[in-house]
Amino acid sequence: MNRTVFFVSESTGITAETLGHSLLSQFDTVEFEQVYMPYINTELRASALTQRMQEAADRDGARPIVFATMLDNGIRAILKGGNCFYIELFEVFVEPLSAELGVPPSRKAGRSHAITKPSYYTKRIEAINFAMANDDGIRPDNFHRADVVLTGVSRSGKTPTCLYLAMHYGLRSANYPITEEDFERGDVPQLLYDCSHKLFALTIDPQRLQLIREERRPGSGYASLKRCQDDIRMAQQIYKRLQIPVLNTTTQSIEEISSQIIKALKENQEKRPAILRDMSAADS
Repeated sequence: MNRTVFFVSESTGITAETLGHSLLSQFDTVEFEQVYMPYINTELRASALTQRMQEAADRDGARPIVFATMLDNGIRAILKGGNCFYIELFEVFVEPLSAELGVPPSRKAGRSHAITKPSYYTKRIEAINFAMANDDGIRPDNFHRADVVLTGVSRSGKTPTCLYLAMHYGLRSANYPITEEDFERGDVPQLLYDCSHKLFALTIDPQRLQLIREERRPGSGYASLKRCQDDIRMAQQIYKRLQIPVLNTTTQSIEEISSQIIKALKENQEKRPAILRDMSAADS
């Protein structure tokens, strides 16, 4: 089955696209052609979009699906009148929330991604810069400044997870790759033991790791299944000595791994009050 999906908004469309993708992920037997349509903020643009909807319906033999965050009632009516299955995402939540709060919504476009708290925005930028400057064990002497430190073998997901934690939670994240030199010594530097209270290990199934490494260095010993199996096995021994949480990235997304890290940090509230204040700012 093939269906065309439009993500439509008066503004950037980030909310429509993000929530729409989450909903579509539950239907993995359907092939979706996804069309991103931000800034549909005039009736003329809305009318032109209904023509594209009709073209998609004629091509697919089924009406397209529209995920929209459309606050203007006139533009919304035009889109709803097109040949489509229209889902207004804000409509589902805004009115019930307004009734509960007892105040009307502002109905201003683009508010969900506006810089409403400049101080926290600045902190996130600083956290991103920190993650990039302390990637791949470049500055282990900075681990004491990090809010969270990740370790793991090469290509286990350390860098993207650090960047996600920085971008979405404003956490200063660093990572240390366990290398052949560490395996030869049989251990990692003392700096990792010193920060074990904020250290998390990432692991991955050897078969999955082989596929990832093969894309980077095809046919190399680095990408061989035996090397991947040996690296994972020896790294697990190091994790046991460090006595740190181990998270498996084989089937879990960056978001899922990050949420587990955040949960673990929150469970150690008394040890990390500064981090929790930052996370509370991110959630508010």
